[in-house]
Amino acid sequence: MDRIQQLAATPEEANSVFDEFKALQAEWKEIKLVPAERATELWKNYQLYVEQFYDLLKLGHELRDYDFRKNLEAKTRLCEEAEALMQVPEVVAAYNRMLILNQEWKETGPVAREFREEIWNRFKTATTAVYKRHQDFFEARKAKEEENLTQKTALCEQLEEILTNEPKTSSEWDEITKKIIEMQATWKTIGFAPQKMNTAIFERFRKGCDIFFEKKAQFFQALKESLNENLAKKKELVEKAEALKDSTEWRSTGDILINLQKQWKEIGNVPHKYSEELWKRFVGACDQFFEARQQATAGVRDEQNANKEQKLSIIEQLKELAEKGGDEIIQQVKELQKKWNEVGHVPFRDKDKLYKDYREVCDKIYGALSASQAKRHLNNFRNNLAQKIEKEGGSLSNERQRMMRAYERMRDELNTYENNLGFLSSNSKKGNSLVDSMKKKVEKLRDELSLLAQKIKAVDEQIANEGK
Repeated sequence: MDRIQQLAATPEEANSVFDEFKALQAEWKEIKLVPAERATELWKNYQLYVEQFYDLLKLGHELRDYDFRKNLEAKTRLCEEAEALMQVPEVVAAYNRMLILNQEWKETGPVAREFREEIWNRFKTATTAVYKRHQDFFEARKAKEEENLTQKTALCEQLEEILTNEPKTSSEWDEITKKIIEMQATWKTIGFAPQKMNTAIFERFRKGCDIFFEKKAQFFQALKESLNENLAKKKELVEKAEALKDSTEWRSTGDILINLQKQWKEIGNVPHKYSEELWKRFVGACDQFFEARQQATAGVRDEQNANKEQKLSIIEQLKELAEKGGDEIIQQVKELQKKWNEVGHVPFRDKDKLYKDYREVCDKIYGALSASQAKRHLNNFRNNLAQKIEKEGGSLSNERQRMMRAYERMRDELNTYENNLGFLSSNSKKGNSLVDSMKKKVEKLRDELSLLAQKIKAVDEQIANEGK
């Protein structure tokens, strides 16, 4: 470039050094890339000195005119190709090709003075359009990648929230597994995050999935071991019961079998494919003994039939009181219940039916009484709410928080009972007192939760009224 500058500074020698000038241009093209921060400055200075040299040549110089025509043809071709790139769908490919065209432009000599500005503006317009498309493309892709990162981060947070509450039952594990599989499918539909975050966010999501499925495997392995332990215990009970089913030691064997039945209830679930068969064998052995004992003790049948009639009478009296209703019947109900407990055994085949009818009518009476009492209790609570707050100190908000904590505890307890009911079975024709007892607790908790919810609503209404 320094030598070209020297040539451009000696107009009297311009024509005689033309060949040297062309050789310098060829040598310039052969030199490879220079540091990017110097490239533009070097090219502009080079172009300036080349144009100055051409301007020194005589106007009629054939070599100069020929060079100008060739350069104009080359630059026109570059303009046409650059303009075509404005329509190429592959934005990145068009941009890369445009870089090559720009390098070719820089390496192409000048054109006649009257065409310089026009041809340059044409090429510059096409270049700007291609570069703008490239910039817009990457800005749009960057925005999309940021949006993808936001969506993937939300999935990671959702997954990590799930991991904070470990399921307690197999059904809960299966339900959450479905959710996580759905999350994995959603993840696959989301595109790449920004390159610097893409690997990290994937590792975060995969780690959460790995932790969940590892814990799930541990849970089901422990569950399998527990089921197999229970299976061994229940098989042992079945064998003991079958060994005693033909015994005629009515009292001692009966006590043993009753104890075996208690143990059976205390043992948890067994693998499902063995459950029904074991239960039938165990119940069949117990039933065979107790039915044989009942037949052998037929002498007490008349007494049991008389007891049956007394209990039927008590049930009828309780039904009449249930129809009557009111708080005043409670003493009569308690007396009838005491009498029921004093009545001796009834025929074995009627025992469950009688107790079921008795329990239903008692539940009906106490259910009605409980509803009435709950209504009165709620009304009293409404009337005494402000007085209670003033007397004990505090605020309605504090009272509401206390009640909400109690509500959450009761709801958790209710969920526990309901989950446990799913593991229990009452296939025996004699019924299952443990299941019945747990169902009563569930109903009681539901009633208490309902009452507490109404109290919370009453507090909310009071707070709203104070706000007005």
